[in-house]
Amino acid sequence: MNMETDAAESIKGSDLLVRCLEAQGVEYIFAVPGEENLDFLESLRSSSIKLIVTRHEQGAAFMAATYGRLTGRPAVALSTLGPGATNLTTGVAYAQLGGMPLVVLTGQKPIKRSKQGRFQIIDVVATLEPITKFAEQIPSADKIPCMVSEAFRRAEEQRPGAVHLELPEDIARERSDNCHMAKVWLRRPQPDPIAIERAAKRIMEAKRPLLMLAAGANRRRVSDSLQALVDKTGIPFFNTQMGKGVLDERQETFLGTAALTEGDYLHCAIDRADLIIAVGHDVMEKPPAIMGHRGYARVIHINFYAAEVDDVYYPTLEVIGDVAGSIERLVEQVTPQPHWDFDYYHKVGRENRLRIAERGDSDDFPIKPQRFIRDLRTAMPEDGILTLDNGIYKIWVARNYLAYQRNTVLLDNALATMGAGLPSAIGAKITCPERKVAAVCGDGGFMMNSQELETAVRLKLDLVVIILRDDAYGMIKWKQEAMGFESFGLDYGNPDFVQYANSYGAHGCRVESADQFGPMLTQCLQTPGVHVIDLPVDYSENQRVLTEELAHKECLL
Repeated sequence: MNMETDAAESIKGSDLLVRCLEAQGVEYIFAVPGEENLDFLESLRSSSIKLIVTRHEQGAAFMAATYGRLTGRPAVALSTLGPGATNLTTGVAYAQLGGMPLVVLTGQKPIKRSKQGRFQIIDVVATLEPITKFAEQIPSADKIPCMVSEAFRRAEEQRPGAVHLELPEDIARERSDNCHMAKVWLRRPQPDPIAIERAAKRIMEAKRPLLMLAAGANRRRVSDSLQALVDKTGIPFFNTQMGKGVLDERQETFLGTAALTEGDYLHCAIDRADLIIAVGHDVMEKPPAIMGHRGYARVIHINFYAAEVDDVYYPTLEVIGDVAGSIERLVEQVTPQPHWDFDYYHKVGRENRLRIAERGDSDDFPIKPQRFIRDLRTAMPEDGILTLDNGIYKIWVARNYLAYQRNTVLLDNALATMGAGLPSAIGAKITCPERKVAAVCGDGGFMMNSQELETAVRLKLDLVVIILRDDAYGMIKWKQEAMGFESFGLDYGNPDFVQYANSYGAHGCRVESADQFGPMLTQCLQTPGVHVIDLPVDYSENQRVLTEELAHKECLL
């Protein structure tokens, strides 16, 4: 379907850009505008596109990237030149490494004649080029339609990611009669039938095949086809952190989430596999296991694009093309085999379920991670969305929190940046207003973008923010202790989070005993408005569970 406009008369460049964005189906622009964006803002004023003004450019990029992650379509993050553009870079890298479609627009001084010398000018295109799929300055208004189409094509095509267009002030004011606007529709290629046949043959020949589900499988058709494969064959599965929820994790065939690269109970099963079927895996994500070529299991790589091969991930067969189509064809060709042996896998799955339940009823306070996650899972509805900042709690959530539906646990295990939790929750709530959304943040990460509380309140969102307070950079503290170093350089103070939340017009509350958290979270989820829960947490379990216990585990089960 083409969407075109008549070329009867010329149009201002910024008006043309807005029309092109509308033709691409853009719903939201998340922005911290500057004076170099004023023509564009005026053009946007009468558009159907919704402008979301944020309090920091990083937050704008996180929100837009989360929209792209949930929908598969790009939103736009907008900033001015210079410092506005450099503030975007962390959010741009977040989208690029995480495979989230994102279009970034930045302003610039006039390129044909300027009276401001080099004031605020850096080469933004060169700055963003290494962390985008496509970065270009718009050199004339006539070029806007084709460059917008190309940018959106690049952002959406596999592998999705970030793209950048720079709009100079004089180009925004320049007139053009090039009003041809067309949405570029992408077609995903179907897999090679020979590759499917070879993959099916290898799966049926293996004794202990094992499914690994990663970020690229977090799509409805892929989930449906994978469930059909598991139902037909009974092949057990595990997931990467960014693959949580691809399939319902309450199933007996679910073995666990690879929260660590090696050494966990799940890796007992992975080490026994003679074939790993990796669906949607990308080496941008921290490795869920060592799947190298030195005596390890063979790996079948099933994805929209070819694998990047290294010592950690070394597939010996690739099935490239539409992933849902690939799995559907495997469902047709793979039949259960009498020599398959999944008994050990099921033992690992049972052991993992016992570990998840351990200390979930602890009344210790500050709260233990296991109790926090048990109560969190109890309070969140099946389709509720969790967005995580980055910290040690990410490992606990990955291991202990069972996801029931795809894209209900939005964590970042690619760039793994702090500061994304709250903006991502805002982006998720804007994208899915009918669903419950909660952000899980450490006190360190929360304070990096806490000003976006004002954005959430201004937009009248219903949102819960849980701050796990330990007054330190807890993830690094755990690493420091595990390396045998003395505690040093990682402690800090915090504001009174209840008063801080109230000052923005949100509702602040503080947990003072372990049994208060679950009911408080339930009430906050059911009450309109932005709620901030200050939850003191005891991370002493990190060393006992994630270091000492795993170091002495037995894989005999």
